[in-house]
Amino acid sequence: MTARRHVHVLFAGGTISMRINPGTGAAMPALSGEEIVAKVPALRKEARLAVEDYARLPGPQVTPHWMWRLKDRVAEILGDAGVDGVVVTHGTDTLEETAYLLDLTLDGDKPVVFCGAMRTVSEAGWDGPANLLAAVRTAVHPASAGRGVLVTVGEQVHAAAEATKAHTQRLDSFHSPHGALGVIDRGQVVYHRPAFRARPLAAPRLVSEVDLHTMAAGVDDALLRASLARGARGLVLEGTGCGNVPPAVLPALRAALAARVPVVLVSRCAEGRLAPAYGYEGGGRMLKEMGLIFAQELPGPKARIKLMVALGVSTDSAEVKRMFEEQAPGTTA
Repeated sequence: MTARRHVHVLFAGGTISMRINPGTGAAMPALSGEEIVAKVPALRKEARLAVEDYARLPGPQVTPHWMWRLKDRVAEILGDAGVDGVVVTHGTDTLEETAYLLDLTLDGDKPVVFCGAMRTVSEAGWDGPANLLAAVRTAVHPASAGRGVLVTVGEQVHAAAEATKAHTQRLDSFHSPHGALGVIDRGQVVYHRPAFRARPLAAPRLVSEVDLHTMAAGVDDALLRASLARGARGLVLEGTGCGNVPPAVLPALRAALAARVPVVLVSRCAEGRLAPAYGYEGGGRMLKEMGLIFAQELPGPKARIKLMVALGVSTDSAEVKRMFEEQAPGTTA
């Protein structure tokens, strides 16, 4: 008989650990990890569990430096030869950012799986137990090894490099532009395609002074200049279409590049790659020639996380550009 695998479940917070206060009607952190595990008896049939109450933090209260400390803790757990995989519960609002930071920085093939919930324990159809069970099943599945950090929500398995929260309320709220890696089908993990996995970035620290700006019709450069004035070490722009910006922001972009502040360009569109297709003022061709870094299919919040990590490796703009071009999903040779 095959021995059950050892999974360390790290409870970090989010809706999965919340209940609704009858007096206010608002959800608040309440449940411990052991209380949640006790509501899912099937968990201990799937694996030998170690349960850790790491935090009860709502997703919007997560910070990049908190993510970095979580990464260090997960790396410590993975270093235990007796641990076969790690599951992390997390608030879904920022789960994709934390999972991606770990995907960028953790080395090794042991599965790390994030999960969360869209409903609290007080609501009918609380999805926390199903998502947690799916995460543990994913963590113990042999085919999960070497796929990078994974996300399981709504009976789907996503790559952390691709997953984004695409709906405010649906139980299957996470989406990947090229589809999920796999599904949980009647309790079985079934993979449909391989995962894109970049080489981990060996960053000794995190540079968190990176600002994210979304472009829209008629936007000027006032907010970009404010970012530079307050000491931003990097900028991420969500451009329109396949990578374009209003002409009024160009002076601030030139000032940033002259000051050796890396500027990363993504699209505000939900899907699609960037392309230096337009030669007009503010068009992608001009931005490419100016020296903006094209992050291809990465959404803005993830590009921001990646720039923080990349700056922790090197503050040289050319080296940062190389890290983005070599590591980005959607990049072609």
